Amino acid sequence: MTKNLKVTWVKSCIGYNKEQAKIIEALGFKKLNQTRILPDNASIRGSLFHVRHLVKVEEV
Repeated sequence: MTKNLKVTWVKSCIGYNKEQAKIIEALGFKKLNQTRILPDNASIRGSLFHVRHLVKVEEV
């Protein structure tokens, strides 16, 4: 059974580095407070590490 992560975008990217906004967009977020179910792998974990102050992560 594959593990997934429930990721919710909780804080705006305004005022932060432009690269962080690109990471949020690459993760598939369109609007604030949107929730996505993403696979738990190294590339997703690395992206989430860079924007950990903007998102809330839960294991599913």
